[in-house]
Amino acid sequence: MGLISVTELAARLDDENTRIADVRWYLNKPGAGRAAYDAGHIPGAVFMDLDVDLADLGGFGAPGRHPLPAASAFRERMEAFGIGSDMFVVAYDDTGGTVAARLWWMLDNLGHRGGSAVLDGGIQAWVAAGLPLSVDEPRYPAARLELARDWTNVIARDDLAARLGEVNLLDARAPERYRGEVEPIDPVAGHIPTAISAPAVANLDATGHFLPAVALRDRFLGVLDQDRQAVTACGSGTNACHNSLAMRLAGLPDPILYVGSYSDWSRSGMPVRTGEEPG
Repeated sequence: MGLISVTELAARLDDENTRIADVRWYLNKPGAGRAAYDAGHIPGAVFMDLDVDLADLGGFGAPGRHPLPAASAFRERMEAFGIGSDMFVVAYDDTGGTVAARLWWMLDNLGHRGGSAVLDGGIQAWVAAGLPLSVDEPRYPAARLELARDWTNVIARDDLAARLGEVNLLDARAPERYRGEVEPIDPVAGHIPTAISAPAVANLDATGHFLPAVALRDRFLGVLDQDRQAVTACGSGTNACHNSLAMRLAGLPDPILYVGSYSDWSRSGMPVRTGEEPG
């Protein structure tokens, strides 16, 4: 499905086979996502922390700021939230789906049978529609979830380095970070050589909803060499998933995800470029 409207989600609130995940998260603001959840969230939503539930920050030797957990560990976390094989999962945030898309990608990548989607417009669209918020934290019984054993369609730093110039490398970060004008967290400003600036926020309209499929298709076809495979990256493999979702909605082939992304690349002594051009 990929995307769900607030109207469609409101109709599912009493559906026992629907699980809602609030994944609000903010760079350099630990605990702020949880605080936002506690202040008010969509009824029935559980809180998932990007750093705890959707990444393995303690993984030995894992690259980047948000490495993927082992598929088995992710499955166990989802089971603890009460997500079973046949349950439809809706993820939302307040940043246009740029964090929520990570959960969608993870479930989709491992073949979640029940399906998953990002709430179009996020919690802002929910509030704007006059729909209620809750401060109650639900507790669901543990469920059984069947997922694939390993991640697929991902690429590591060395493999990407060997293929630079042979793939369409899309950088989902903000343009000013791509150009190297600012860098709030990684050690070197700039971008991976040959990367094309394709900021995730450009997938959205002025209201924070995804652009129509035709517009998304035109956006990507305007920068992609269709004879080359696409790889999507960002700072730490989170916002990159937003481009994966947008390309799925556009009817384009799924890109490969560079999970380590710029946080891995910039910490590894690899060359970087600055300015408007891919380099």
